Amino acid sequence: MEALRIKRVDWLVSLSVLGSMLMVWLVLTGFDAVFEFLRQLGNVGKNGYTINNAAVYILVTVPRRLYEMFPFAALIGGLLGLGALASSGELTALRAAGMSRMRIAASAAGVVVVLLVAVVVMGETVGPWGDQQAQAMQLRMKSGNLGLTNGSGLWARDGDRIINARASMLRHEDGHSKVQLADVRVFTLTPDGQLSRFDWAKTAEHVGGQWVLNNVRTTTLDDKGTHSSQSARVLWASHLNPRILEQSLIQPQYLPMRDLHRSMRYLESNGENPGPYAIAFWARALYPFNVLVLVLCAMPFAFGTLRSGGLGKRIFIGMLLAIGWYFLQKAMVSFGTVYGVPPGVANVLPAILLAGLAWLYFRKRV
Repeated sequence: MEALRIKRVDWLVSLSVLGSMLMVWLVLTGFDAVFEFLRQLGNVGKNGYTINNAAVYILVTVPRRLYEMFPFAALIGGLLGLGALASSGELTALRAAGMSRMRIAASAAGVVVVLLVAVVVMGETVGPWGDQQAQAMQLRMKSGNLGLTNGSGLWARDGDRIINARASMLRHEDGHSKVQLADVRVFTLTPDGQLSRFDWAKTAEHVGGQWVLNNVRTTTLDDKGTHSSQSARVLWASHLNPRILEQSLIQPQYLPMRDLHRSMRYLESNGENPGPYAIAFWARALYPFNVLVLVLCAMPFAFGTLRSGGLGKRIFIGMLLAIGWYFLQKAMVSFGTVYGVPPGVANVLPAILLAGLAWLYFRKRV
């Protein structure tokens, strides 16, 4: 129990790492937001899109940007924090006083864990909500007759018809992406605004240059009452632009785990490959583990070459590790997709490899 008690030296290490990490996190997120804002300025003037809209777009996507930048901030911030202690001689003093490398690494990782809990909650709540708001703004900018709402999905006006799709997703077939709408409702109105026909379809997709409704129930209204019929497949003469829909849908990597899981179950129940939804789900599920492994694997540099290195050297090594980790993860996931390796296994393999190397290092040096 004595070994688990937090001491003043733990606070020294944690606060040093925390200060550096917050600084790096702010800088990385700020650069990302500024570059995106400059890109959004190119859309000003389209369908009433204003500078204020661009600013709101950036603000609502900040939580997602914080989520994405946190692993790199934790890595570089950890190196900077421990490197600062090494440069001032405090790290050497701690080692001379009997504090093990494992204890120092645990103190640095402890502050990362505390922030990581908050980041994961943000990535599952505020982040996806902000991305939904941002995509709704983009959809209105790209096409004035389309819109998204929080509770009822996609809405569109198509001549004398009002269209509502409760859910929408991207499907990948033969290397191409296409939009599939689910739980589709089509309201056909008369010139005086009265409902004359109602169509409900389980799904709608764009095939061969035209929209097709699947598992359709049609109800028509006239002076004699209502009449219903069922059809397995109906051609739908709609002017909805599938390219605009595809560009405006929230990408799987920005969805919360509950939505990813629901999309996976839906695709699997229809005998389809969950594809990008499974990849995004496991990336989110393993996010905390990957962040901690990335931080711990950087710790050896703080006890070695960084003792005589400056700020530039620490930043360079941190960026090198971050970039290497990013491309290793992407390569493993792509390899798994091509050769049929489950997404969860492909995501966790690089982390297990690095975790094993870090554990061997600490076991040898402690």
